[in-house]
Amino acid sequence: MDSIEQVIRARDLTKRFDSFTANDRLSFDVYRGEIFGFLGANGAGKTTAIRILCGLSKPTSGEVSVAGYDVYHQTEQIKEHIGYMSQRFSLYEDLTVGENFRFYAGIYGLPVRTIRPRMDEMLRSLGIGHLKGQLIASLPLGWKQKLAFSVAVFHKPSIVFLDEPTGGVDPITRRQFWELIYEAARGGITVFVTTHYMDEAEYCDRVSIMVDGRIETIGPPAFLKEKHQAASMEQVFLKLARKRQNEREPQ
Repeated sequence: MDSIEQVIRARDLTKRFDSFTANDRLSFDVYRGEIFGFLGANGAGKTTAIRILCGLSKPTSGEVSVAGYDVYHQTEQIKEHIGYMSQRFSLYEDLTVGENFRFYAGIYGLPVRTIRPRMDEMLRSLGIGHLKGQLIASLPLGWKQKLAFSVAVFHKPSIVFLDEPTGGVDPITRRQFWELIYEAARGGITVFVTTHYMDEAEYCDRVSIMVDGRIETIGPPAFLKEKHQAASMEQVFLKLARKRQNEREPQ
């Protein structure tokens, strides 16, 4: 991990919807080549923050930059330097594997001459070059997942956002998917991942845990377990959630 180059910089990122505060003064940095886990229960504010970081929404206040671009005024530049994959994989089921790659390469603005060689290289590395003409709908869930990730990093973005990418797949396939994440990070791509699987938090370089719109803790998994006297990241998460719940309850 390059500890010098910031890919994401957030200072007091706040997002309000009328009287409701979805993100309450979030401050954090994410660095080049880092695998950064962004954890929290449903409703904690993760999706709102990701939409801001992807240039799809503007914060109410705070200073935020992604890949060196300001989220208030340079959203189009941000979109050119990021990749995105959700739990739904973002692939077109009625197109073939090759057609999906060519379609997204066109959206990313890749030169035509570079598309086929890069696609063939990626498919060979996955061991599925023979599936280039297959419809996405005909493929197993695990292959769809791996292909969606490959499409998301096809244009070699500065950062790729993975929004619960391993939902619904078996543990072996999840582990194989994380090998793709490691490979991307080794290549200098920053990986910003949300997940409900607490064991996956152990695979991240650093983790932040959100509760009720705030970042309650942030740091490497081993540091957080020691800090909160927990045997696992799941125990860290539960301790923080219970602490906030006790603070909300009347005494």
